[in-house]
Parts: sequence; C-alpha cells; structure tokens
Amino acid sequence: MKSDLFSAEYLAQPAAAPGMTLQNAKSIKYAVNGEMYARQGSMIAFRGSLQFERKGQGIGGMLKRAVTGEGLPLMSVKGQGEAWFAQDAANCFIVDIEQGDALTINGRNVLCFDPTLSYEIKTVKGAGMTGGGLFNSLFTGYGKLGVICEGNPIVIPVTGQAPVYVDTDAIVGWSAQLSTSLHRSQSVGSMIRGGSGEAVQLMLQGEGFVIVRPSEATAQKATAH
Repeated sequence: MKSDLFSAEYLAQPAAAPGMTLQNAKSIKYAVNGEMYARQGSMIAFRGSLQFERKGQGIGGMLKRAVTGEGLPLMSVKGQGEAWFAQDAANCFIVDIEQGDALTINGRNVLCFDPTLSYEIKTVKGAGMTGGGLFNSLFTGYGKLGVICEGNPIVIPVTGQAPVYVDTDAIVGWSAQLSTSLHRSQSVGSMIRGGSGEAVQLMLQGEGFVIVRPSEATAQKATAH
C-alpha cells in the first residue's frame, strides 16, 4: 500500500528515552517508565502496559473547582509504554521548567507533565470573582510541562516600565513572579451606552512574560472543565 500518509513525517517512531517529546505540532508523545500526569480524556493512543486512573485535586482544589467551574482535571498514567496526548487539535508546546522556576498556567491549557513537577491551584491575586473567579495552576519543581494553545501563542515581555493588560479569556499563562490586578479600561459613560466589550482586563506588572492566545474562550469551552 502506497500513500503520502505513510511517509516518515507521520510515522510514530519508538521512543529513544523515557519522557515527553513532540509527536507533531498537535500532539505530544510520552514514553512512560513509572508514572506521569495528563489531562483527563486527552489520551488519543497508547501501546505497552499502561493504566489510566483519575487523580484527585485535594479538598482545596475540589472546592475551588466547584465555585468557579475551572480546574485541572487530571489522570495518572502508570506502567511501561508510550502514550499520545492531544486536545481539540490545539497547538502543543513543551516547557522545560528548572529548579527555582515558577510558571502560572490556566488549567485549560495544561495537557500533561512530569511527576517531578509540583502544581497548586491558586487564586489569581487581584482578580476576585469579578474577574471570572480566576484560578490558575502554579507549577514549580523541575521537569517538562506540555501546554496547549488554540492558534499560535503570543509571548509578550513584561517590564517594570511597561505593564501588560490581557483579556482574562485569552490568557494562557505568565511568569509567576509578576503581580496581578484588575484594570478597568472602559468609562462609566461607555458602559451606559452599551459598552465596548472590553471592560476589564488582568494587569500584569514586574519583570517577566505573559502568554496569550489569538482568541477568547467561548462560553462552551470556558466552562467545559
């Protein structure tokens, strides 16, 4: 049988070493040798001897998810084998987090990660319930984190002289050392006249970067998890 479909570009090769690699722009392959964590329902294929189990978020995480509808629904993957992960054909990226790093990522943008990474569901300071009750995942430790983004991400540097204002529905993540607060960019008069649709943003200040996607979350996708 002959077809471009069977070219080396699309062929899954055996893993050279345990851990996470990009299969292509839309999926991540993880060679499991023990345990790793992934978003529930994101596994699209596997081979070998693997077990998939729901992973709890702890009492605090469960309460935050119940209040906000946001969270990080995880499963643990244990055993020996290879698994492929993807979500809605979103673009996939691998972030190498080193000891001392801290990265805040929106739960909807987390695909999978190494067990050596620690995560905690945190309230976004300054946002409160008026900002959609923002609860993001803070990753620390060391290891690889698989991140997804609808469309091509935009990474914007943040400096002490130039804070960045981001739509809360478009934000993917940011340097954890940045300070956050709500910023109202719409006047009362504009709100009375019907508004611009861009009333409140998340302001990030300090030294670091912020990652945004080129679209806002739809109501359906924003509440899917």
